This record gives sequence, structure tokens and C-alpha cells, in this order.
Amino acid sequence: MKIALLQTRSPAGNRAAALEALVPALNAAGAAGAALLVTPETFLPGYNVADPAPLALTRAEALELVAPLCRVAGCGLVLGYAERGEGVTHNAALAVDATGAELAHYRKIQLYGPREKALYAAGDAYATFALGQVTVALLICYDAEFAPHIAALRGRGVGLLCVPTANMMPFTHVSRATIPANAANGAMTIVYANFCGAEGDLAYAGHSVIAGPHGEVVAAAGDGPALLIAEIPQPDLARLYDPGADYRKVT
Repeated sequence: MKIALLQTRSPAGNRAAALEALVPALNAAGAAGAALLVTPETFLPGYNVADPAPLALTRAEALELVAPLCRVAGCGLVLGYAERGEGVTHNAALAVDATGAELAHYRKIQLYGPREKALYAAGDAYATFALGQVTVALLICYDAEFAPHIAALRGRGVGLLCVPTANMMPFTHVSRATIPANAANGAMTIVYANFCGAEGDLAYAGHSVIAGPHGEVVAAAGDGPALLIAEIPQPDLARLYDPGADYRKVT
């Protein structure tokens, strides 16, 4: 199975600009045979907008917007977006298959810093789905840095983790070290799709990565816009280990 990610500049509240970047990337991913394209965190409307609530979409509106794009491209999508709920806004991700059908919906559990906590309500559940023979899960940005979440998803048989992110400078260690290490600890492929460039007072770290189940970097972006497409590697059973099974608690 092939998987793709889009690294691009934030649309900064401009939906037309977001679609201008998304549509050709989705079409290219579909033409290359990718099953899913993963976008950055809150790709709609952008991560660093002053107030995402007026630009947020309901879950149904987000699906209505992207489902036709997936059908035309013949490629599924993991869309990071601001979700308008009942009196609250969530930092969410929507997974859609190549026919435009919803696969899963997820709300960010680990809100980062006082700004996110002021803007969004936290999620409280994992989201997994089957894609072919692979169990896929969604996390968002900061979520993927927490080993207990990785361990919980490994326990659910997850082999592919899709992570929209808006990782900013100076946290370059996340894509270079944390994500590959968590991929190895989780025995899963992690697709970590980041923004690049600047948005207001934020400079994004870029360097999106697809890390394999032994911590290997399968594909990586640089500082600028990029479309990564890679085959999901099969784990080598001889190299797999389960740190959870061997863990001894010291009191």
C-alpha cells in the first residue's frame, strides 16, 4: 500500500488557497496509486489564524467539501480541520476513502499550550479504521509525542498512524527523533505531515516524515513545499519487540 503526505504553507484562513494546494497534490497521489494523502493540522482554515471558530466547518460540511475531490482523484484523504461542534470548536481530523465515504473522525486529545486550550475543546477517544489489511489510526501533532498513546494504539493492532501536524520552530527534534523512535516502539509506520514557511508569528519546522516500523526514515521533506509518496514498509518479524510486554515497573 502506498501512502502520501502534503507539506505546504498554511492557507492562513484562505480556503481557496488551501484547495489550490490540496487538489493537485491529491490528484498526483491518486495517479501514483496512493491510498491516502495526509494534510497538516487544521489545514482548513490554517493553524495560526486568530480565531478559527468563524471559519470552522461541521463534520458534515468537511465531508461534503472533500468527498468529491477524493472521488475525482481516486485517492483517500486525511484532512486536518477546525470542526464546529455544539457550542465548541475541535481540532479534528477526518479520514475519507477514494469513493468519498467517511472512514473515521478524530478530535485532538493533547491540546498544546494555552492558545490551543483556549480555542479548542479536547477530544477523548481514539479513532481507528481498516484500510485493506492494515489497521489505521489518527492522531494530531502533540498527541503523537506521548508514548502511552502509541502503546495504546499498538495494543489495538495499528500498523499505520496518520498524523496531521503544525510543528513549529525550534522543535525540529520531533520529526527527526521522536516520530521515528515512536514508530519503532509502536511497530507501526507513522506519516507525519507538517506545514512549512511562516504564518503570522509562527515559523513552521517543515521536515515532514514517513517513518517505518523499525524507526527507519522511509521519506522525508526539507524546508519547503513537498509531496511525499512511499510504499508502507512491511515489518521484519525478526526485528520486532514489545517494550510493553517486557516492562518492569519500579516502585
